[in-house]
Amino acid sequence: MDTKKIDIQKLLAPAALVILYIFFCFAGKNFFSASTLVSILDSTYYVGLMAFGITFVIITSGIDLSIGTNMMMSALLAGYMNAKGANIWICLIAAVAIATFVGFLNGTLISRLKLPPFIATLGVMMMTQGFGSIITKVQTQRFPGAGAPGSEYKYIFYKTASGFPSGIVYMLVFFVVALFLLNKTRFGRYTYAMGSNEEAVRLSGVNVIQWKTLVYTVCGFFCGLASIVYAATYTTIIPGTGNGLEMNAIAAVVIGGTSMAGGVGTMSGTLIGALLMSVLKTGLMSMGLQGHFQTFFTGAVVILAVLLDIYRNKKATAVK
Repeated sequence: MDTKKIDIQKLLAPAALVILYIFFCFAGKNFFSASTLVSILDSTYYVGLMAFGITFVIITSGIDLSIGTNMMMSALLAGYMNAKGANIWICLIAAVAIATFVGFLNGTLISRLKLPPFIATLGVMMMTQGFGSIITKVQTQRFPGAGAPGSEYKYIFYKTASGFPSGIVYMLVFFVVALFLLNKTRFGRYTYAMGSNEEAVRLSGVNVIQWKTLVYTVCGFFCGLASIVYAATYTTIIPGTGNGLEMNAIAAVVIGGTSMAGGVGTMSGTLIGALLMSVLKTGLMSMGLQGHFQTFFTGAVVILAVLLDIYRNKKATAVK
């Protein structure tokens, strides 16, 4: 009986994605088209990569509010390095390294210094938002546009010269990496275990400090990957931005079925959640609704997803 219930719950996000897509095909203007599908994929890349990273964190019952500003700061500093003459590929590697270090910083503050995740990552969110502006002197940074010298990265991380959305291949490759880490490694097993009962994991002899730090470091790494996609997609990086982008990734994770209470979640659910967010955003635009409508409906969907999670947890407790 319980297994059937769990299977049904796993099907809710995919079913919602299909239903929402069909709805906008009828309600939206020119929604059912190849160009709209490409647009949906384009808006999924960086949100999806951030969501993959924070899935690990949320499964441990933690949170990382800095992923949006971390991503933007990393892209901003990489753009600054490129403007100073550094090779574009060195700049992109630096973006991943910077974001990974910020993740390590979060993990250290939370696991070693015992700061609550909300407070630690809120502080780091503000620090990263300000640091990029300090280094660049609040100057907008621009990556090479299509056709410019050094713009080859766009063909790998965004679109090929023929218009093929190559970013989806990049995102799916790292989806497989995240899936492998979560389901097939000791790191993934400990991630689930810490979210279910951290004290029991500690008493069993596992170095919780080390593994929790690694969880946040991995989250930072995926933010770095997202910064590359963001730079390839938008080219222009504005200082002081990124605040609020983390909510899109967190929403995707929650919608995908990962429990905020920890110990439950799947990477495939997160991918579906990210796609659902993009379909919702693109579909509302096709209906002529502006950004504030998108924000409102996204918030409503997140609340419904959390209520469903609470209901599931209550049912599981009642069975026990």
